[in-house]
Amino acid sequence: MRQPLVAGNWKMHGSRASVGTLLGALLASDLADNVEVAVCPTYVHLAQALELCTAGAIGVGAQDCSHADTGAYTGEVAAAMLADLGCDWVILGHSERRAYHGEGDSLIAAKLAAAVAAGLKPILCVGETREQREAGEAQAVVAAQLAGALGDHPGPQGLVVAYEPVWAIGTGLTATPDQAQEVHAFIRAELANVAAVSADDTRILYGGSVKPGNAGDLFAQADIDGALVGGAALVAEDFQAICNAAA
Repeated sequence: MRQPLVAGNWKMHGSRASVGTLLGALLASDLADNVEVAVCPTYVHLAQALELCTAGAIGVGAQDCSHADTGAYTGEVAAAMLADLGCDWVILGHSERRAYHGEGDSLIAAKLAAAVAAGLKPILCVGETREQREAGEAQAVVAAQLAGALGDHPGPQGLVVAYEPVWAIGTGLTATPDQAQEVHAFIRAELANVAAVSADDTRILYGGSVKPGNAGDLFAQADIDGALVGGAALVAEDFQAICNAAA
C-alpha cells in the first residue's frame, strides 16, 4: 500500500510573518495520520520552516537544487547544502523551471543525481503543454521526460513523480479524474522499465490546480497517490482539506 503524499509548492510567495502564520495553522490542525505532508517554501524561508516543523508531522523541502556540488555557481544552492540544513525533499523539473530557465532533461537528470547523492528525496515533475495534449502527444512527452531524467542511471530509492499538466497550472483548469488517471497509469507502466525503481511502490502525484473541491475525486483514482499543490497550499484550510482528502 502506497502512503499518500501531499506536498505544497509555495513558489515565490511568503514572508517571515506569513510563513509563521501558515505553518502555525497547519501544525495546529488535525492532519490525517496516514498521509505524509510536506511543504516547499522559498530558499530564504527554509530555515524558518524547518525550525517550526522540527517537532511536527510536516516535512520540508526545497523547490530546486543545483546540479553541482560546489564551485563558482552564483545564485545556486547545492543539494548537499539543503540536506545539511535539514531538508527532506526537493522538487526537480517543474514546468516553470523548464519554461522560464530553459532546463532540459540532461540538466534535470544531473540535478536528480546530485539530490540522491545528498540523501534528498526527489519529486520529479513531468507533464505536457496544452498544444502537446491537443496534438495527441501527451504520453510521448511524458515518456521522453521520464527517460531523460531516469534513463541513464538506476532509479533512485524513494523517487516520487508528479504529473503536472502544464495547461492546468495556475489556469483554473484541471484534468478530469479519468484524464489524470490515464496518464498516471501510463507513468507507472513506464517506470516498470527503469532499473531499481519499483513501479508498484512509487508514488505518483497529481499537480494541476488541485483544490478541496476536486481532490477527493482525483485521489479516488487507482494510480493517483496524492498531490503537488500550488496556490491552495498557501491557504491553511484548503491545504488541510486536500491533505485529509488523501486519507
